[in-house]
Amino acid sequence: MESFDSNFLKQLEYLSLVSRRVFRGQLLAQRRTLQRGTGVEFADHRQYTPGDDFRYLDWNLYARHDELLLKRFQEEADLHVYLLLDCSRSMDFGQPNKFDYARRVTAALAYIALADLDRVSVVAFASNIVDVFPLARGKQRVLSLLKFLQSLRCRAERTDLERSIRSFVHRQQRLGLVILVSDLFDPGGFERGVDLLRHHGYEPHLVHLVAQQEAEPRLRGDVELEDLETGQTRRVTVTERHLRQYRQAFAEFLERVEAYCCRHGLGCTRTTTQVPFEELVLRMMRSAGAVR
Repeated sequence: MESFDSNFLKQLEYLSLVSRRVFRGQLLAQRRTLQRGTGVEFADHRQYTPGDDFRYLDWNLYARHDELLLKRFQEEADLHVYLLLDCSRSMDFGQPNKFDYARRVTAALAYIALADLDRVSVVAFASNIVDVFPLARGKQRVLSLLKFLQSLRCRAERTDLERSIRSFVHRQQRLGLVILVSDLFDPGGFERGVDLLRHHGYEPHLVHLVAQQEAEPRLRGDVELEDLETGQTRRVTVTERHLRQYRQAFAEFLERVEAYCCRHGLGCTRTTTQVPFEELVLRMMRSAGAVR
C-alpha cells in the first residue's frame, strides 16, 4: 500500500478540522457526558456539540474568539470508539485494493476521534481477532496507530464475524461506538456478528466496502474463478446469463445489508473503493449531522 506520508497526515488534519468546526464531530461524539459534582479539575476544551450542557461553555473564550468551546474535566466520560478492521482473504481484492482503502478509512476515523480526545482502539480480525491496537487517547498516539495499521496484512482466512465479535464483546472494556470496516463477505452471514454487538449494548456503524470489479465483473468465456473467502477454485464458461444471475445475486446481497441496518436502526455507509477515502469520511459526517 501507499505509505502514510506527510501528505496523508495533512489530509487527516483537514478532515479533523472539518469535523470539529463544521460538523461538530457528531459522528464520533454522540455519547459524552460530564460527571457533575464538586472538586472536578479542569483539563482542557473541546468543541460544543448539540445537546451539551450550556453551563459548561467557556463564555470568556466565546467573547474573544466567537467559538463555542466546552470545558472538559478529568471526570468527563470519554467516548470509546472501537474500529473493527476486516483482514480476511476477500479484502485483498480490487483496484483500488479494498484492504488498503479500509486502512485509510480506519486511519481517518481514528485520527478524528483522537483529535477530539476520545479513546480509540483498532481491532483487526479475520476468522478471529488477529491483532489489537489498545485504547489510546490524544493526537500524540497517531503515529503509533498509523504504524500499527501499516504493519497489518490480509490473512489467508475466511471471515467469521460471529466468532471475532464474540471474542471482542467478552473483553473487559467500556461500551461505545463500534465502526465495522468490512466487505461483509461472511459465509456464515454478517448478521450474527453484528447482532452480538447490538445485544451487548454497543452502537454499531457499518462501513461496507465494495470493489467495482465485484459490482461489475468483466468476465467472458472460459475462466477459473476463486472464492476469496474459502480459496476454492472452479473452471467455468461465463455467459451473459451467468453475468445476469451474478448481478442479481450481488444486488440482493446489497439489499440484504441495507434492509438489516434499516430494520435495526443502524448506521451504514456503503462505498466503492474508487471513491476517495476523504470524500467517504466527509459523507459520513454529513450524514451524521443530518440525523442528529
